[in-house]
Amino acid sequence: MDTFLIKAAQLILAFAILVIIHEFGHFLFARLFGVRVEKFYIFFDPWTELFKWRPKKYFGFFGKTRKLKDAGAETGTDNKEAEPESASEDKESFWGNTEYGIGWLPLGGYCKISGMIDESMDTEQLKKPAQKWEFRAKPAWQRLLIMIAGVLFNFLLAIIIYAGIVYATGEKYVTFKEAKLGMEYSGEARKIGFHNGDIPLMADGKELDNPFEDRLTMVQAKTVTVLRDGKDTVNISIPEKFIFNLDQEAKSDTASVNFLAYRFPTRITQVVAGDGAAKGGIEVGDEILAIDSIPTPALTDFLRTLAGHENQTVALTVARKNGERTDTLVKHVVLSANSKMGVGLEVDPSAFYKFEEKRYGLFESIPRGIEMGTDRLVTYAKSMKMVFTKEGASSIGGFGSIGSIFPEKWDWIAFWNIAAFLSVALAFMNILPIPALDGGHVIFLLYEVIFRRKPSEKFMEYAQITGMVLLILLLVYANGMDIIRLFK
Repeated sequence: MDTFLIKAAQLILAFAILVIIHEFGHFLFARLFGVRVEKFYIFFDPWTELFKWRPKKYFGFFGKTRKLKDAGAETGTDNKEAEPESASEDKESFWGNTEYGIGWLPLGGYCKISGMIDESMDTEQLKKPAQKWEFRAKPAWQRLLIMIAGVLFNFLLAIIIYAGIVYATGEKYVTFKEAKLGMEYSGEARKIGFHNGDIPLMADGKELDNPFEDRLTMVQAKTVTVLRDGKDTVNISIPEKFIFNLDQEAKSDTASVNFLAYRFPTRITQVVAGDGAAKGGIEVGDEILAIDSIPTPALTDFLRTLAGHENQTVALTVARKNGERTDTLVKHVVLSANSKMGVGLEVDPSAFYKFEEKRYGLFESIPRGIEMGTDRLVTYAKSMKMVFTKEGASSIGGFGSIGSIFPEKWDWIAFWNIAAFLSVALAFMNILPIPALDGGHVIFLLYEVIFRRKPSEKFMEYAQITGMVLLILLLVYANGMDIIRLFK
């Protein structure tokens, strides 16, 4: 339950940040061009809201409002919110003519922009003559900028986050070539030709370097070239639907490796007093070479070989440094009922291999953030073509799937990394030319710019309804697939 709450909290916080930034992009450009924004809401508020506030007017929870002292209260007049008399009056308050609130349905958020057909479907306003402070009264280029501002701000947010991460932590990784024992591959990867110990060299002729950056490049490639046994170069063909096989494998309970992972020796970092390892003479710093004469060159080999030895005594061949000399010893260790011996193991590959470490100054982090954001956007765009396959449709997930990618323990670096990626994904999805999304409005505005005439308001209204129905159906389908997976 605690794990669920931590993941849910991270999902809601990330979603709220992304929604605020996206809608603020629309809000800022609308106000810069003198367009009134009637409402700015985080999450949706059908029928009621959790909280709402209007500067110098009111604030409240669960639909209950408390009127603040204003001109209407002082004079005894009614409490209706005054409409701006003119564009100049509206411009006098950049923030003051907008109602800000938090809805109860965490499926997104919105800005209600005057004179625009949007999620609110407020068509009554459009029956009246256009006012100078309305969206529909502005030039097409201004309306176009207002519509793309949300997508732009999400992409800029991702760049800022990535720049902040590399500025705060730098980058540290072991290159493929420096991983002398090669990589460990999952079952699905081995099925298509990878061998444990292979060192990736190229993907479609592009040199591979950083496992964290290049793993998706490998998955999306047609051919990956690896170095096998330190001497042979082997080309491995990547099936088109390989990414879905990996996705299904990662969701299984038996998966121990997600596509690939470093192979490195088994080194003891901690020995628990009184347990089997301590009684058998194992010391911190020992490297385990074999179990009962079965070689275990890598940690993954050691763990696989150790399994199944419950309550047994095993002979461990260990390498122990003695000054400049390394001794090879055999230690007999009694295992527990679950094949444990009471040790801590080194899991950082940089403890074994030469690693690349880069530190970034403030101004150096910005171009790196742009590079990382652009790479993520290109990679995400390439992966979207797979959604239109049968396997892609079955792998679509909703909030449960998104929440599952957050770590079980709160880690701010991991949180911001995931938030940045989701911001890129949100930017890409919103620019798709689907009615009800920003991209749909952009397409209609480009039509107006090219042909110098607007689509009819009736057409726009029907297009908005159609788009909203499609999005609701997609939302139901995606979250329904999450529910189905729970019972599989």
